[in-house]
Amino acid sequence: MSEKIVGLVFQFVIHVINAGGYAGIAGLITLNSCGIPIPSEVIMTFAGFLTHLGRFNLLLVATAGAVGCNIGSAIAYWIGARGGRPLVERYGKWVLMSRHDLDRMSWFFSRYGSIAILVGRMLPVVQTYVAFPAGIGRMPRLRFHIYTSIGSWIWYFCLAWAGMKLGQRWDTDPRFQEIFHRFHLVVELAIAALLVWFVWSHLSRRRDAEPA
Repeated sequence: MSEKIVGLVFQFVIHVINAGGYAGIAGLITLNSCGIPIPSEVIMTFAGFLTHLGRFNLLLVATAGAVGCNIGSAIAYWIGARGGRPLVERYGKWVLMSRHDLDRMSWFFSRYGSIAILVGRMLPVVQTYVAFPAGIGRMPRLRFHIYTSIGSWIWYFCLAWAGMKLGQRWDTDPRFQEIFHRFHLVVELAIAALLVWFVWSHLSRRRDAEPA
């Protein structure tokens, strides 16, 4: 079951990027940045791999990601600003965002202020949800989008660059292919376990938070 879930996520990401190009990358990152947990690490690494094949330009891949991040983050910011914490707590469960996640993001934002947006865009998981507390706190929009653009572009460029280097190693180092074929099942199972843990932990927190 877990392998099927991971497979579906990967297939969805691959299909959207192959069909939509840069717009597909921006669309997937939009979903990620407005709170839907589609891993940006998978999106941008695969896009980077395609730059090695000549399909994309590395700088444009990072830029498409930053554009999508701003669109998705604007949606998340608006939800936080218009509805406040109660709205996020009520409907966050639909994107697997628990009250614990909101507490952690709110603490992160209140502790580090505006710089939290810049740094948060370069941290796994945090970058998916950090726009909500920014909206709740009514961070100035221009500053919010400037920091979002800088932080997300750097993060996405690094991920895409890693994917490009992965493609280069794949073609030039036969040992890399041998290692991958030997251990790819272990890697797939590890990814599946992480995804299942993520979903299970969020559902458990939501269940524990519900009144008896």
